[in-house]
Amino acid sequence: MAVGMLLAGGVTVAASRGSDPAPVRIAAAPAAVPSPGAPAPEAPPSAAARAPFSPPVRLVVPRIGVDAPVQGVGLNPDGTVEVPPLDRPGQVGWYRAGDGPAVLLGHYDTRKGPAVFHGVPGLRPGDRIEVRQQDGDTVSYRVRELRQFAKDAFPTELVYGPTATPQLRLVTCGGTLGRDGHYSDNIVVLADRLPPGR
Repeated sequence: MAVGMLLAGGVTVAASRGSDPAPVRIAAAPAAVPSPGAPAPEAPPSAAARAPFSPPVRLVVPRIGVDAPVQGVGLNPDGTVEVPPLDRPGQVGWYRAGDGPAVLLGHYDTRKGPAVFHGVPGLRPGDRIEVRQQDGDTVSYRVRELRQFAKDAFPTELVYGPTATPQLRLVTCGGTLGRDGHYSDNIVVLADRLPPGR
């Protein structure tokens, strides 16, 4: 399976076929959880000061045949990232704690076969991604690029950091499956929001 998880200095997508990934603690993440001993981040603007927001409930990616439910994920009490359950390989996780781009995490596969983000490596620049929101609106994005990173070189700021425009990230595993049952890399899709009606 492949699921997004935050690590010290980065985000990684752990893969372990058919078993839960080892717990991973967040040591640093933009606008999420401070490192032990670090000053607390400034309080985010009040809900009234932010732009209206409706949580994502469904992800549709026509090129790769994805039409999947989205469930919010955050942090476990021990500081590890919650992940979509293995018994729901078709579910997408939305990392709800970030103030940067919308970040959607998904399993690449499980012991039983391909999972929701198995087709992500087949995405191409220009492909359309739709995120249906709880309020009934659909927000559309266009894939800008697909990048692959070794897990120990994951670009936390690129994925989770603030952006000048509304953007989306899809994150899953990639590379080779090691003897330990974990993939060597992460695949990150960078997508830009399209104007309404496009």
